[in-house]
Amino acid sequence: MLKKILIVDDSSLLHQMYKLVFMRYKDCRLIAAMNGLEALDKLSQEEGIELILLDINMPVMNGLQFLEALSKETDFKAPPIIIVSTEGKEEDTLRGLTLGAKGYVKKPFQPAELHNLIERIFSEIQTVAV
Repeated sequence: MLKKILIVDDSSLLHQMYKLVFMRYKDCRLIAAMNGLEALDKLSQEEGIELILLDINMPVMNGLQFLEALSKETDFKAPPIIIVSTEGKEEDTLRGLTLGAKGYVKKPFQPAELHNLIERIFSEIQTVAV
């Protein structure tokens, strides 16, 4: 299972929920960011982040702005990104996927739904790499 996951969400409650969702993976470390700008800083400071779970509606820099900024970064290859948001607007979801997100989960979500999407994305990545 994943070792480092960057959680980008402005809700402290959601960060606690993610801890519960991923606590069954002993070696998994969650890194918290409260907005997209903070997430960009964490990406430059932390090596080995393997997945980003990204909210759309946040202050300072929202999830779509984060994806746009990340797409302009040429210094490193971004890890897979899953949008996890209450934003139900189809155009926001499509824009996020166009900007590079690998999947979308609508809040509130079931942990199994998130785990299944993560497994699918990483099995696709491994298949492409082979």
